Amino acid sequence: MLTADVLDAIGGLASQLKAYAAKLPPVVHLTAVPTGVKPKPEAIENYEDIVTRFRGQSAGTVYKRLNESLLESLEAFETGKLLGSVQPLLAALDHLERMQRDQEIEVGRLDEKRFAEYRAALHKILPGNKPELDGAGRGM
Repeated sequence: MLTADVLDAIGGLASQLKAYAAKLPPVVHLTAVPTGVKPKPEAIENYEDIVTRFRGQSAGTVYKRLNESLLESLEAFETGKLLGSVQPLLAALDHLERMQRDQEIEVGRLDEKRFAEYRAALHKILPGNKPELDGAGRGM
């Protein structure tokens, strides 16, 4: 398994999260909070397929340490917890960067660019990263 394969998996998961986030209403009413606004079963199945494929390919490699983060993200995604899905993926990217810094893995220039792209995409999903909200809360 190569770093590019890991980034393919993270990119696929980020894409699923982005699609799910785009379908969420801007405001989720408190009556919907206990059950959450869950993704469609097909989206959950696609997400689970990516995580399962990654777990199978990463067995016996240095990347198997990322399994826990990806499973945590999957569990949150299944229950409709968007933030709980994004944060483990960001942690996985952080872990990959530490592995690169410690020279446990090799990362090419193109893969470094993908790190930045996926991190930016995941940060855009998080609340408070909407350009239309710039300046909000600063008073008049």
